[in-house]
Amino acid sequence: MIGNHAVKIMLPGLAIVLAGLGFAWRVPRVEARRIEINGYAQGTTYQIIYYAPDSIVTRGQTDSLLSRLDRSVSLYSPTSLISRFNQSDKGIPVDEPFRVLISKAIEISSATGGAVDVTVKSLVDAWGFGVKKPAAPPGPAMVKSILKNVGPGKIWLQGNFLHKKYAGVQVDLNGIAQGYSADLLAALLEHHHIFNYLVEIGGELRIKGHKPDGERFKIGIEAIDGNDMPPSPLRKVITPGDGAVTTSGNYRKHLEANGKQISHIMNAKTGYPAMNEMISVTVWAKDGITADGYDNGFMVMGLKKTLRFLEKRTDIGAYIIYKRDDGAVADTVTKGFNGYDIH
Repeated sequence: MIGNHAVKIMLPGLAIVLAGLGFAWRVPRVEARRIEINGYAQGTTYQIIYYAPDSIVTRGQTDSLLSRLDRSVSLYSPTSLISRFNQSDKGIPVDEPFRVLISKAIEISSATGGAVDVTVKSLVDAWGFGVKKPAAPPGPAMVKSILKNVGPGKIWLQGNFLHKKYAGVQVDLNGIAQGYSADLLAALLEHHHIFNYLVEIGGELRIKGHKPDGERFKIGIEAIDGNDMPPSPLRKVITPGDGAVTTSGNYRKHLEANGKQISHIMNAKTGYPAMNEMISVTVWAKDGITADGYDNGFMVMGLKKTLRFLEKRTDIGAYIIYKRDDGAVADTVTKGFNGYDIH
């Protein structure tokens, strides 16, 4: 011991003597730095921003994760599980991502009274929004024929087996898969103890935490003019906090049929593209699969039904841009939409 400053720390069977030498041991503070990953997947781009001492998660890991999901639910791959299901007579066993997506879609379909329906692939194809483009839009007889294979009761899960009622039943998970992709990327980051991040894939977002200076992540919602085109500047900038933000709208993906612009969002009950006052809806929820699963449904439901549905909800909310009866563009928000107070 040196002087009177020695301290004894007693452990079972061990005595360690520390001498007071006039200095203290300090663990060096490692500053978090901004790491960015950019890539291409699911027919779109993705971006990840996270803060960590080093590049713990790499593009190789994120590309691998998204490729595994594509092997399950990509309509562009003829060997994917979803393509095999669509080509089957009675259904097939599915993997965990497929099962999770179908389960959530069935749950949301029930909650929205069928406004969300993943059995719309045949309608999507017929109206020209699928992989193969038809020569002309479908007539009433063709729509009626297709509707025989459309409806929430046409598919059901038993364990990991997804059944179909008829061989012609076709599923399309594009309306919910990108939100789930954002969830999977978020889970990958958190598995590596990264808790300050922003994940974006095809415009669908998962957010958690903040920047090193404490500033929360901000995101912008596009403005829409009377011609359904998104001009600059942004209509709204929000700070939604932890959770997911997804958007569905009629102003980017549309085609012309019989001299009219038609939406890519199908109304499974009528067999026709959704046509109402809705221009776009941006949804906040705790996870991407929920937000993305509901946003198309709200577009189909229309303004009044959506506002009634969300009236008392705080776990999910929406910022809606719509056309008034006089043709003017207006907006509204429900109380469950996080971050709206930031201008």
